[in-house]
Amino acid sequence: MEKEQQKINPLAQMPVSKLMIKFAVPSIVAMLVGALYNIVDQLFIGNAVGMLGNGATNVAFPFTTSCLAFSLMFGIGGASCFNLSMGAGDKKSAPYYVGNASVILAFIGIAITAVTLIFLNPLLRFFGASDQIIPYAVDYVGITAFGFPFLMFTTGGCHLIRADGNPKMAMICNITGAVINTILDALFVIKFGWGMKGAALATVIGQVVSSIIVIAYMKNFKTVSLKKEHFIIKPRYTLKTASIGMASFINQIAMMVVQIVINQSLRHYGSLSVYGPDIPIACAGIIMKVNQVIFSVVIGIGQGSQPIESFNYGAENYKRVRDAYKLAIKAGVGISITAFIMFQLFPDKILMLFGNEDANYFEFGTRFFKIFLFFTWLNAMQPITSTFFTSIGKPIKGVFLSLTRNVLFFLPIMLILPLFMGIDGIIYTGPVSDMLSAVTAIVMALSEFNIMKKMELKKLE
Repeated sequence: MEKEQQKINPLAQMPVSKLMIKFAVPSIVAMLVGALYNIVDQLFIGNAVGMLGNGATNVAFPFTTSCLAFSLMFGIGGASCFNLSMGAGDKKSAPYYVGNASVILAFIGIAITAVTLIFLNPLLRFFGASDQIIPYAVDYVGITAFGFPFLMFTTGGCHLIRADGNPKMAMICNITGAVINTILDALFVIKFGWGMKGAALATVIGQVVSSIIVIAYMKNFKTVSLKKEHFIIKPRYTLKTASIGMASFINQIAMMVVQIVINQSLRHYGSLSVYGPDIPIACAGIIMKVNQVIFSVVIGIGQGSQPIESFNYGAENYKRVRDAYKLAIKAGVGISITAFIMFQLFPDKILMLFGNEDANYFEFGTRFFKIFLFFTWLNAMQPITSTFFTSIGKPIKGVFLSLTRNVLFFLPIMLILPLFMGIDGIIYTGPVSDMLSAVTAIVMALSEFNIMKKMELKKLE
């Protein structure tokens, strides 16, 4: 059965470079579209509402990050379990991972919406909203919260569709929602003058349309048939999916914690500087979302390698696993170097896309761009390597690696440096933590390669 599976499945025999193009390009587009959802809102809000509107989207971003955390846990977790099962020839268990993940995503999305609406004001304060920013944030999140279930189902569902060998459809789902969001942003924010509420409504409508496409695809899954029993929650499949996807979940939760601490720190130390509390929050939000666009390309490359790594690891084709990882790293580093050059040469030009503010705004934003993102060119190592460990069914290593940048390095450094350097300490935390996490990823990957080579030798004995 195993040999027969390898013969009929292109993941076992098509050149790795061609497979990477097939899976990574749609994954990159899908991730870019997700990042552009936020960037598009920032562009329209920054020019129509101003700096406080951009600050509001920044303090609102932890809500989106929490949704993405669960989406990736059950999306990537379900996709990895599905591909590992298919690679091992277990077509009976594979569809349960897809069905269970889909149902869990819908339930958690509804729960997050309820919690958000009930505790909206205190949560926004906790996320760093100042007195001037909070009215804008309430208008924005009060509407986008209704889109959380659709956001989660689309994000997680696209990973499951990609695992089914149809990355183009996953790309279509995301592009459709993004195009609708962009068109409606221009209509609602600029033409009708609805401000924050208009941007939020445009976002939700785009998410609803994307989720409808995902639901339609689930009825016609390609490699296996999804039946009603596959959507009945079974702890055996749900727990394994969650454990495999835990690395991605923790990485997003860590990012959310970092966002909250950064916002709180920027508000506190900003108020003690010439910039005040609102300029640092607004600038940092824009810059980190611009960086997220580049980061989404890197993550998309890593996700594109996931089906190749999972299937071939399950089939014990370890060389193809290593080849997929190495190719992903090369592509990710190339993209990151390009981003580094842009951020160093044109920071002010990028900031001007999001509105024209005073001299202090551009002074802080330019310094934040150049220093905080100085090691952008190394940022590909950690997410791609974390995805690699998840793909081969080693979630503990993936979880540890996902914690390195944001939790083990970033948070402690950010709590210490500002005590001595003020707001500059926050800015210098970025490059230090980026460098340390990249070195950790390299060491762990090389160690895993040695383990694989030993397994290959043992197989030949």
